[in-house]
This record gives sequence, structure tokens and C-alpha cells, in this order.
Amino acid sequence: MRAIRYQAAGGVVVDGDKVLVLRRPSRDEVRLPKGHTKKGESRVETALREVTEESGYADLKVEAYLGHQVVEFDYQGVHIVRDEHYYRMRLLSDRRAEREGHEFQFIPTWVDWDEASEELTYEPEREWIQRAREKV
Repeated sequence: MRAIRYQAAGGVVVDGDKVLVLRRPSRDEVRLPKGHTKKGESRVETALREVTEESGYADLKVEAYLGHQVVEFDYQGVHIVRDEHYYRMRLLSDRRAEREGHEFQFIPTWVDWDEASEELTYEPEREWIQRAREKV
């Protein structure tokens, strides 16, 4: 089986006692925002860009590095190894950015901490919620 390894970064975005999750009805998923690191881009830059692209929220502040984990899975005959780095972020204002293309598949939703942990589709993302909650 062919294997692909890549770096990704994302964020747990907090606004008061709410956490941002992305609903993706086309796949029946609830996720945290994250994505591939582009060449020459830092992990923080990736996390901020991906959160903005996927959620539309553009006024964010990185508060803490939550850590790194390696996630492995098989998808369409390819073994994926993803090095994920996450950051706790605070929403500073409701200022929005244009979202384009596939980013409209995501519906940004604010939920409380417990709901975020319960609703996230994938177990590795629940770990980021726990780490971000501990940083309060």
C-alpha cells in the first residue's frame, strides 16, 4: 500500500465558555479546523490560515501550543501518516474572511466544552479539546 506523510496544524478556538467545531453534513462529521502545512509556512501560520479558511473567523490570537500527535489511517487505498500540531486560540472579534471552494462544506458551530468532546467524530481530536480545556 502506498503511504503519504504530511504535516498539519489546527486550532481549538475558544470564545468565552464556547468552543468552535466544524460540522460537515456531507460526511456526517464534526471536526476541529486543521489542514496541510504549505511549503515555507510555520505551524502557527498554518493553524491560523486553516482555521480562518474553514471557519471564516479571521480575528484570532494563539494563546498556547497544545502539542503534537501522529495520526495514522487508511483512506482510499493509501496509508496516511499525519503529524498534527494544535494550538489553543481565542476569538478576538466576529470579523469574517471570505470562504471559498470546499470550505463551504464546513458549518462553523459554537458549542460548550462537553458537547465538543461528545460530538467530535474522531477520538484523536477529543484529545485536543481536553488539552485546550486544561489550559484555561
